[in-house]
Amino acid sequence: MLRKKGLRVSDYMVTRPVVVTPETELFAAIHKILIHKISGVTVVDDDRNAVGMLSELDCLRAILSGSYYQEGVGTIRVGDHMTHGLESVGPDDQIVDVALSMLDHKHRRRPVVDERGKLLGQLTCRQLLKGVKEFDLPEDPRES
Repeated sequence: MLRKKGLRVSDYMVTRPVVVTPETELFAAIHKILIHKISGVTVVDDDRNAVGMLSELDCLRAILSGSYYQEGVGTIRVGDHMTHGLESVGPDDQIVDVALSMLDHKHRRRPVVDERGKLLGQLTCRQLLKGVKEFDLPEDPRES
């Protein structure tokens, strides 16, 4: 039996988000963003705690900054260019509250963490749009 989705983050989050570590080379992270057709990745430590986010804009900023020319290709690390000060959400948070917060802070994604800070998933604008749309129109398999 299928259960109807509600307004909880856990109903819409990506359960296997693409992740990198602070030590990942920037161009390896860019490769992941491009092959997975996503706008950013969650940065995790060795214990899978969410420690930052790396967006397409962070990558462009790093490449176009003077550090690219000073450090050389292959030596730029994600940890030097990721967004720190994570705004994470819990699996039981309401998607409407998260959407309002994302609009206020102009962030396109939020890591979903448990009470210990371990990464459970990620919620993006796309999942939020899908969740809101499902209240008016049923899910279309082409949207996955």
